[in-house]
Amino acid sequence: MPLWKIYHPKDAFSPPDKKELSERITRLYPVLPKFYVGIVFQEVDKDSFFVGGEPADRFVRIWVDHIARTFANDEIKARWIGMVEEALAPFVRDRGLDWEYHIDETPFDLWSIQGLRPPPPNSEHEKRWIAENKPSPY
Repeated sequence: MPLWKIYHPKDAFSPPDKKELSERITRLYPVLPKFYVGIVFQEVDKDSFFVGGEPADRFVRIWVDHIARTFANDEIKARWIGMVEEALAPFVRDRGLDWEYHIDETPFDLWSIQGLRPPPPNSEHEKRWIAENKPSPY
């Protein structure tokens, strides 16, 4: 599962923006079932986000948790970071917002979906989950 938590200024993203950005983020994970990808938009009041002790009312902070997959090497990490930046650019950089993100990688064995242990990566069971795009008890 990737879970994206996007902390942003109030009214930085319209409902259609959130939908489009969510679709862009989901497309970053073509080998995963779509239901693995979660995105939470969290509005932050103007006086509730500070960077270096100063108000940061034009700042977007993104926290990504990866569990379903981890990056195998630095080359893959760098390529993926480039893809993330391209997906985010129209919504943050191109709008003049300041932004930052980080990615945590959680061990696969510390994960459950609706009480089910997800199937191993690239297994036949995971391929079935992808085809069905819903958790199933295989």
